[in-house]
Amino acid sequence: MFRFTTAGESHGRALVAIVEGLPAGMPVSVEQINHELQRRQWGYGRGGRMKIEQDAVEILSGVRHGLTLGSPLAMIINNKDWENWSEVMAVEGADLPNGKGRSLTRPRPGHADLAGGQKTGARDLRNVLERASARETAARVACGALAKQLLANFGGELRSHVIQLGGIPKAPLELTFEQIAAIPEDAPLRCGDTVAQQEMITAIDQKRDAGDTLGGIFEVVARGIIPGLGSHTAWDLKLDGQLAQAVMSIPAVKALAIGAGNEASSLPGSEVHDEIAYNNETKDFIRETNRAGGLEGGVTNGEEIRIRGHMKPLSTLRRPLRSVDIETKEPQTAAFERSDITAVPAAGVIGEAMVALVLASAMREKFGGDSLGEMQRNFEGYRVQLRGY
Repeated sequence: MFRFTTAGESHGRALVAIVEGLPAGMPVSVEQINHELQRRQWGYGRGGRMKIEQDAVEILSGVRHGLTLGSPLAMIINNKDWENWSEVMAVEGADLPNGKGRSLTRPRPGHADLAGGQKTGARDLRNVLERASARETAARVACGALAKQLLANFGGELRSHVIQLGGIPKAPLELTFEQIAAIPEDAPLRCGDTVAQQEMITAIDQKRDAGDTLGGIFEVVARGIIPGLGSHTAWDLKLDGQLAQAVMSIPAVKALAIGAGNEASSLPGSEVHDEIAYNNETKDFIRETNRAGGLEGGVTNGEEIRIRGHMKPLSTLRRPLRSVDIETKEPQTAAFERSDITAVPAAGVIGEAMVALVLASAMREKFGGDSLGEMQRNFEGYRVQLRGY
């Protein structure tokens, strides 16, 4: 079984992550994990928190001399902002003067504040927002970096890019994997169209001045994924459902499309389904189109997996929306917590991590193996089976 879990609050001491199920003997690159963490922090429109944190991971267990042991792998990412919050977020009780505890009673529309407070009975909504914060996704990206490293041993690779932001361009971009991979690492919005990207930057500046926020659409593409991952036999084993749940769990993501997505619902079947051919040279079944987004019947079909996440504008606005104080029940403006104008490029990086984690789990389920070598032998045996199909 492959699984992961995270712990930690936005302004707590640190984020912690544990990954279970990595095969023994897999090379681990801390540098690559840190690179993914840096990619998550990058992007035009990010807020002040990104200037404080310089995310870097420390592996606490599960690796020796650069190779996994097959035991749970534990990681920690320290929060540099903790020094400014050590009393507010102290584990032990603290007697703080009025106003110093940074308590929150004015919930932000669109955030987990009010619903989470009602669920848990919390009177200080900071108890909700600290864990609901997207800061937690840094730990997910670290876990996803390990999943990417596992997939790379089997030819799998992932990329993401911004295809629309604030309604720009009117039609979401459609790029090949090579075009996405060619986007410079320092591209301000990880967008493959430089003209559209500059228009997005202008829109972000305008919304910053207006105290508003912007959402958009990111696309995650996975290439080199073997057919046969997932299952057609039960609802909870279908890989498209698992991928949808994983990407929808990213904060502020409100919709998802695989392949043609919602466009397919308005077209006739002749314009939706991918016709099948056979390549005698490679001994592979192929499809000239990929409207299914690499998944049919809950199973990978060998084509690129393409998933689009639709991210709403962030719920913390410098020009606050109307709210109600949960103590007085009087109308108030919503509280303001340090936030971004937009975080669509970062959501794409988180999307890569979540997709990688689901695919890594499916690979472990299908090919098993206590060691990387055993898993690779099982994988190669399956490839022989496919060539003879």
